[in-house]
Amino acid sequence: MIRTLLVVPGEAELRGGEELIARWRERPDSHLWIDLQGESLADERAFLEGFGFHPLAIDDVHRERHPPKIEEFEDNTLILYRGISSFDAELRYEPQRIAFLLGERLLISLHPGLALSIDRLMSQDAGALLARSPAFVALRVMYASAGYYLDGLLAFETELSDLEDALVENGNDELMRRLIGYRSRLVKMRRLYNYHLGITQEITAYDYAHLPRGNEETLHAINDVHERFERLHSLTQMYYDICGDLIDGHLSLSSHRLNETMRVLTVITAIFVPLTFIAGIYGMNFSHMPELDYRYGYFIVMGAMLTIGVGLLWWFRRVKWL
Repeated sequence: MIRTLLVVPGEAELRGGEELIARWRERPDSHLWIDLQGESLADERAFLEGFGFHPLAIDDVHRERHPPKIEEFEDNTLILYRGISSFDAELRYEPQRIAFLLGERLLISLHPGLALSIDRLMSQDAGALLARSPAFVALRVMYASAGYYLDGLLAFETELSDLEDALVENGNDELMRRLIGYRSRLVKMRRLYNYHLGITQEITAYDYAHLPRGNEETLHAINDVHERFERLHSLTQMYYDICGDLIDGHLSLSSHRLNETMRVLTVITAIFVPLTFIAGIYGMNFSHMPELDYRYGYFIVMGAMLTIGVGLLWWFRRVKWL
């Protein structure tokens, strides 16, 4: 699917398909946004080559699992970005690979499937942003996409708080599995946000031709995107640390409970070891054991065993082992 948005000064914005490209070429003062969704690689390559984009830029657009990056070419700037197609409070999310080819009067966005931020912007104030500069559209898409990430993370904060309460009240293996799963997803998200944070830092530090820092409004938009991804990165790191603390706390509590159990078992063993020793001695089948012929030998041995058992029990209670 190819969607186009054309803005010509003094005229109403036009939306349509490829037919608007010819009109854009005729009006050097116009701005054009072309959004390609779900097109085949061959069609995308032919389309981009028709605009004269650098072959390396086209290769980067189509390279699988390419990390987010920004690179400047002679007539355009390439931005590879990870948008979002879905996100929930369980940190289950579907990233959407988005490529921006940004020129002075042109913006081309490419993505294989649904991109929430692009669809939202297309249906709202894309025309006003495009009239100012194609760069504003790309930056607003990134800003809106980061907003979806932020909404999901803030929803997860409530889920994490409930999980923390449940773990303290009645920790179990199921809760631990959920925590470990969250921690694993947070690691992946932190890596993704770190890529995007690097892009915004590079845009802020280096004056790209199509993202000029000298323009106050452009710089403000860049800073907005940078601050949002900085917040996402810090939130992800904080939630990762909280999950790690909860896991360590649960393991420490489980270890403490195990130590309590082992201490009780040790006390029981310590009481019965001397009694078992005495019983073992008088259980030997020797013919000449003088105590066996003594009339009150049984009662004396039982009394001695009872005294030892009670004495050890009293001692363990005194030292607060029981």
